[in-house]
Amino acid sequence: MGISNQSRVTEFIIMGFPNLQDFRALFFILLLLIYFLTILGNVVIFTVIWSDARLHTPMYFFVSTLSFLEIWYTATTIPKMLSNLLRERKSISFTGCLLQTYFFHSLGATECYLLTAMAYDRYLAICDPLHYPAIMTTKMCARLAAGCWVCGFICPVTEVILVSKLPFCGPNKIQHIFCDFPPLLSLACTDTSINVLVDFIINSFIILVTFLFIMVSYVKIIKTVLKIRTAKGRRKAFSTCASHLTVVLIFFGSITFMYVRLKESYSLDYDRAFAVIYAVLTPLVNPVIYSLRNKEILNAIKRKIPHKRMINTSA
Repeated sequence: MGISNQSRVTEFIIMGFPNLQDFRALFFILLLLIYFLTILGNVVIFTVIWSDARLHTPMYFFVSTLSFLEIWYTATTIPKMLSNLLRERKSISFTGCLLQTYFFHSLGATECYLLTAMAYDRYLAICDPLHYPAIMTTKMCARLAAGCWVCGFICPVTEVILVSKLPFCGPNKIQHIFCDFPPLLSLACTDTSINVLVDFIINSFIILVTFLFIMVSYVKIIKTVLKIRTAKGRRKAFSTCASHLTVVLIFFGSITFMYVRLKESYSLDYDRAFAVIYAVLTPLVNPVIYSLRNKEILNAIKRKIPHKRMINTSA
């Protein structure tokens, strides 16, 4: 990622939430609590799934992979946001800003692909149950997960290279809560219409194509479920999909409004609000949705708690 010789800006100032400066301490505590609960929730789900043999199925393999991803997804932005709330000078180097943008978008794209793989898994399990065990093998699951990570980390490379070659010679204040493509493009000292177009094409492909694939899968799933004669059978089939579909709608809903557009930015408050939803709140909500709406994960967590108590008693 070479930096243009015309670039004179060596660091950026992340403005964050300028209207909340009087409540920095309160906002820091709230964000720290959210970050702690996010890490705790995802670590618990990941650990429980991998330590309980009853949950060693393709569906829970993808759920654990999603939890692992969310840990790193939040680590790219929230720690820096927390440190900025404690500092008067909220600076980040040019290279650091590009790296934060790259990893944030890489992990975001990986999540899009992973949610698509999860939809494909549910489609096979419900619409083609006879062939499901033969198709969704352990090797197949590993290949799908690896493909999601590889594709996710390749997607933003072009965007980052194009941004790194832009001249930044004027204002260096990023009107956002972390480094991202739209606020960076607004600071460039040249026409960025090519960058905006490339961002639109790449983001549209990643977000809209994966979302369309997920929705088509769920239309077929719903048609199949409605054909089940017993109400109990229909409830069981829907329950395995409800958590995943809820996560999909929250995540894709927020990122679509943010990234599928042919403008550098809309209102600053608009961008910040949606950034909080998909960068902070969604990773927090995911483990809650998967644990509270899933009896098998709840039962697995309960099995761990009595086990520890028995060990303490015998000791």
